[in-house]
Amino acid sequence: MGKTCKQCGLAFEISDVELDFFKRINVPLPTFCSECRQQRRQIFRNDRVFYRRKCDLSGKPFISLYPQHSSYRVFSPSEWYGERWNPMEYAREFDFSKPFFQQFADLMKEVPRLGIDIVNCENSDYCNYCGDDKDCYLDIAGEANRDCYFNLFVKYSKDVVDSTFAYNSTLCYECINCYDCYNVQNSIYCDNCSDVYFSFDLKGCRNCVFCHGLRNKEYYVFNKPYSKEEYEEYMRNLQLGSFDNRQKLAQGWEKYRHENAIFKFSYLLNCENCSGGNLKDCKNTFYSFNASNSEDCRYLYDVLDAKDCQDLNYSLYKPELSYELISTLNMVKSAFSMASHYNNEVYYCDLTNNSSNLFGCIGLKHKQYCILNKQYTKEEYEDLVPKIIEHMTKTDEWGQFFPVTLSPFAYNETVANEYYPLTKEDVLKKGWRWKDDSDSDSSHKVVEFKIPDNISNVTDDICKHALTCQVSGKHYKIIQQELEFYRKMNLPIPRRCPDQRHKDRSDLREPRKLWNRKCSKCGKLTESVYEPGRSEKIYCEECYLKEVY
Repeated sequence: MGKTCKQCGLAFEISDVELDFFKRINVPLPTFCSECRQQRRQIFRNDRVFYRRKCDLSGKPFISLYPQHSSYRVFSPSEWYGERWNPMEYAREFDFSKPFFQQFADLMKEVPRLGIDIVNCENSDYCNYCGDDKDCYLDIAGEANRDCYFNLFVKYSKDVVDSTFAYNSTLCYECINCYDCYNVQNSIYCDNCSDVYFSFDLKGCRNCVFCHGLRNKEYYVFNKPYSKEEYEEYMRNLQLGSFDNRQKLAQGWEKYRHENAIFKFSYLLNCENCSGGNLKDCKNTFYSFNASNSEDCRYLYDVLDAKDCQDLNYSLYKPELSYELISTLNMVKSAFSMASHYNNEVYYCDLTNNSSNLFGCIGLKHKQYCILNKQYTKEEYEDLVPKIIEHMTKTDEWGQFFPVTLSPFAYNETVANEYYPLTKEDVLKKGWRWKDDSDSDSSHKVVEFKIPDNISNVTDDICKHALTCQVSGKHYKIIQQELEFYRKMNLPIPRRCPDQRHKDRSDLREPRKLWNRKCSKCGKLTESVYEPGRSEKIYCEECYLKEVY
C-alpha cells in the first residue's frame, strides 16, 4: 500500500506483512514514513547533555539531564526510585473535552521526572542509561563496565575509552564494533583480537597494524607477514605516543583502508532473510540496524531480542508484539511508550515499570488498570479505554507517537540531532525547541594551554586547565583517570572534546540507510549500507567470504 508522509511529503510503502501486524496490534496505519517516525521518537531521548542541579525532593546536588530551572519537577535516581513520593497522588480523570496529548502534557509537568537513568552504579555520576557501572565517566548506554570513559554501548568491559559498540573488552581505545578484544586501538569490526592497531575487519588476530580482512593472523603489517623481531621494531618506530605522528598515521590509514580493504555489502552475521546493518542472529528482520537475536521485525534501531515488533529504538531484553517504543526494556503487547521497563499492555506511557494495562500514565511502578495515573477496576478500565481511543481517533491522536512539542528536551540536546542534524533556523521553523550553547559565550577567560606533543611530556598539571576543542571550540578538561589511561596506553592527549570525538566515530560508522548497489567483483545486485558512487570495494556475501576465508 502506498502512502504519503504527513511530515516530509515523501511517498512510502506499507507491506502486506506490516498490514497484518497493524491488524493484530489494532492500531491505525502510520501517517509518517519510517524515517520521520524514528526522528520523532529520538527527540525524546537525551543521551549526553548533562547539567548540575539540585534534586527537587532532597535538595541535594546531582548530575541531571535537566537544568536547574527546568519547568519539570526532577528527582535524583535514589529519590525517584525511593518511597518518599507516590505517583498516584497526581491522578486525574480523563477529560473528553480536551485532546489526550494536552492532558498528558499537563500530567508531565506534575509528575516528578527521573533526573538521569543510572541504576546500581558506583562513582559514575556522569553516565546515562547505565547499569552496574563502576568508576566510569561519560559512559552512555553501558552495562557492567569498570573504568570506562567517553563510550556508547560498551558492555562488560574494563579500561575502554572513546569507543562505540565494544563488548567484553579490555584496554581498548577508539574502537567501533569490537568484541572480546584486548589492547585494540583505532580499529573497526574486530573480534577476539589483541594488540591490534589501525585495523579493519579482523578476527582472531594478534599483533597486527594497518591490516584488513585477516583471520587468525599474527605479526602482520599492511596485510604482510613480519617476524616477531621485525614487527616489534616496526612498532617502536611508529612513535604512537606523539600526537603529530598519530594524526599522520590515522589519516594515511583511512586513505589506505578505503582504497584497499574489502567491504561487505552489509554486516549481517548468522541472519536469515534480513536487511539492514550490523545485524546478528536475526530472522525475517528488515530495514533494521544494530539489532541482535530478533525475529519477524521491521525498523529496529539498537534493539536486542525482539520478536514481532516494529519501530523500536533502544529497546532491549525481549520486547514482543510492540510498536513505537524508545528507551525501553522487556515490553510486551505495548505501543507509543518511552523510558518504561518490564511492562505488558501499556500504551502512551512514560517512566512506568513492572506494570500492566496502563494508558497515559507516568512514573507508575507495580500497577495495573490505571489511566492518567488513576486507579480503576479491571471492568472500569476495559470500559473506559475504548472510549478514550474513540475520542483520540476523532482528534487524530490515536496511532501517533507523542508530538515533538511534548519532549522535555530541546532538539539539539537529543539523539535526533545526531542522526537527523538540523540548523537552529530549521528547528525553530518547525516550531520545535532549540537550546543555545552556553559554553561559547562563557564570561570567564580561558587561558590557552599548550599541550605537549608526546604523552611522555605531559604532567598532572594538565588536569587543572580547560582545553579548547580544535574543531568545535568547546572547552573540555582531562580528568586524572583519563590521563593515567593515556600514559598506560602510550596515547597522546586528544585535541578534540568528547562530543566531537563521539561525532568523529559516528561519521566512521555506516549510515542507517539502504541502497541497491552492485558487487564490485561479480556484479550481483545487493541491498547495501554503502551508497552507490562511494569509492569502497563492496562485495556481496559470496564474494566476501571467498576473499577473507
